[in-house]
Amino acid sequence: MRIFKTKTELSSYLSLNSTLSTAFVPTMGALHKGHLELVKKAKSQSHIVICSIFVNPTQFDKKEDFNNYPNTLSNDLMQLKKLNCDIVYTPTISDLYTKNEKVKHYDFDGLDRVLEGQFRKGHFDGVVTIIEKFFSIIKPQKAFFGQKDLQQLLIVKALTKKLNLPIEIICIPTVREKSGLAMSSRNKLLNEKELEKATILYKSLLYCRKNSKNLSIQQLKENISICFEKEESLKLEYLAFANYSTLKSISHLKKEGETAVCIAAFVAGVRLIDNIIF
Repeated sequence: MRIFKTKTELSSYLSLNSTLSTAFVPTMGALHKGHLELVKKAKSQSHIVICSIFVNPTQFDKKEDFNNYPNTLSNDLMQLKKLNCDIVYTPTISDLYTKNEKVKHYDFDGLDRVLEGQFRKGHFDGVVTIIEKFFSIIKPQKAFFGQKDLQQLLIVKALTKKLNLPIEIICIPTVREKSGLAMSSRNKLLNEKELEKATILYKSLLYCRKNSKNLSIQQLKENISICFEKEESLKLEYLAFANYSTLKSISHLKKEGETAVCIAAFVAGVRLIDNIIF
């Protein structure tokens, strides 16, 4: 496994191996089984797998969230080595951003302004700015993303189309704990009792799917809100029923496989997201 800290060194190495197919897995570190599943899938479909570990400052709307983001680099590298990941790119901020550089502003026909975009202003400008930089440096044929960050996945797909990039964006199903909780680097910020309380996100999604034919969307939302209000350490930010491909709000269920239910909530002050498609 090769570790590169600068884009110049990485680009130089990749230019020597340009005939081989490359797959890219972007991460912010604090790796869990969900990340490792992306790397495994990438390994099965490409000659060279490149995993980036970079906590991107421009996608955080709150500086304290950026400062508190877990850093487990040595453990991350050990896990990637076990999977025979070919390349790990661990740049500094100055390697990717010039001093006082501003993020790009993109227009994705409203896809970036709903859900996460509504509650985290500028978040997706930061996400897409860094992804475009990575794509320009690495030039992969395939890039792998998890379904947990559904909106991010759809926006990255829209970016490749907008820029006419020959990159296939591949979605991997959300990897979950035995409790059903979606694996997330932010889970590391919760203790055992709080992790148990956090299972309410997935339970809420399952409740919506199970009762979607008997109750209206409005009734489902109200019932979930009541459950959250019973616990002081829980705060529901949104529960949204949307078209899977556009994330536009819906008032009635779509055809099978076209309805996405997305949730964001705070558990003991830690913000978590999840979704389910049915």
